[in-house]
Amino acid sequence: MNELTYRQHGDYLIPNLTVSEQEQKPVGKYGRMRKTYLKEHRPILWNQLLLSGKLFPHLQEIDETAKRRMAQMLPELKRRSGVTETLKAQEPMTWVGMMNNLKAQAEEVVLHELIFN
Repeated sequence: MNELTYRQHGDYLIPNLTVSEQEQKPVGKYGRMRKTYLKEHRPILWNQLLLSGKLFPHLQEIDETAKRRMAQMLPELKRRSGVTETLKAQEPMTWVGMMNNLKAQAEEVVLHELIFN
């Protein structure tokens, strides 16, 4: 662990804080949502992750996990709701409406479990 150093500014000692440079891949939709949530509702955790250099790995992990969870949930929801390729061919607008509804349901679960937790 790095030794914390200070600099004198008038009568005050100010810590010399730096954030280490990390390779950053773009963070997806769910990672950005998590970042916004942490910044607005969990500022202490946000600062801890940022200052320890763990923020972007955390956001990337959340994003990847959320995408995997969505991909895992949608086929099961489609099966339970009877959304099939036959329905897609026969009634495309009904199929689109049902798929949008199922995606919203799956996303609500992901948001509750991973993003706003």
